[in-house]
Amino acid sequence: MPTAPATGPAAAPSLARFGLGTAAVGRPGYITLGRELDLPAGRTVEAMRERTHDLLDAAYAAGVRYFDTARSYGRAEEFVGEWLAARPRLASEVVIGSKWGYTYTADWRASGVPVHEVKEHSTAVFDRQIKETRQLLGGLPQVYLVHSVTPDSPALGDRALHERLAALAAEGVRIGLSTSGPAQAATVRAALEVTVAGRPLFAAVQSTWNLLEPSAGPALAEAHAAGWLVVVKEGMANGRLADRNATGPGTAALRELAARTGATCDALALAAAAARPWADIVLSGAATPEQLASNLSAAGLDLAAADLAALTVLAEPAEAYWRSRAALPWE
Repeated sequence: MPTAPATGPAAAPSLARFGLGTAAVGRPGYITLGRELDLPAGRTVEAMRERTHDLLDAAYAAGVRYFDTARSYGRAEEFVGEWLAARPRLASEVVIGSKWGYTYTADWRASGVPVHEVKEHSTAVFDRQIKETRQLLGGLPQVYLVHSVTPDSPALGDRALHERLAALAAEGVRIGLSTSGPAQAATVRAALEVTVAGRPLFAAVQSTWNLLEPSAGPALAEAHAAGWLVVVKEGMANGRLADRNATGPGTAALRELAARTGATCDALALAAAAARPWADIVLSGAATPEQLASNLSAAGLDLAAADLAALTVLAEPAEAYWRSRAALPWE
């Protein structure tokens, strides 16, 4: 299981610290800004399968070994499972993380869909989705997360569900949760207290952390100190920190650092996430090989403490950030 090296926050991260997420390429519609510029018109299943496999190949060749997917990412688990089945030698080299708790409901449509996914953290959904995940991936993932837990989620208090998750942990799967919303820190801290038979249940978390929304940082540091695997998602804020979108006054400090260093805004954003000593894996959500290469160039950036401090001005109030994210259109 990947772990963070014992280096200071200014050390350039290795490529082993980065992962590839498949949310943007496992289904035709998502909430990444500029998506219409990145993906083929029509976005057929075959086109998206080929794009996913190309990205997985490129990421692996670059040195990435952590790959993230979910039941609700359209056919992403299917695409990842096919990729693995065609490359059996990789089974012992890569780590697959997946998530359950959302059901994909868009029926391969990119827009005009009232609801793209439905969240339910029940034992019935877990029982169904773990079977689907196992079948599509050709086995169990090494990491399995309850998808998008918030403080009011039954996943934090349902003892029957906890027993099922503990049984899966006994099969060697690292059990965890992903978080979303302005109360991510409270969710992580509540999950740290969940036990089964006197032992902690959860051992992994995937949370949103980026230069615009860093509020979960202290709680993620606590999770890391407790031995959890900490995975950062949405490090580019659904595209808001990409060069083509980081144009407003609120991202001026990022553009200034990019101009001074010659690095892209996305690479700086991901390098800033990887500079956190508690961040084990930082996900790229690239939809094109060019985006992936730019994202992974973060591994070559050795940000000084002064650079990291200068970027703290980008932070928004958590509530404002999540309101803006909720307003992003599915495209």
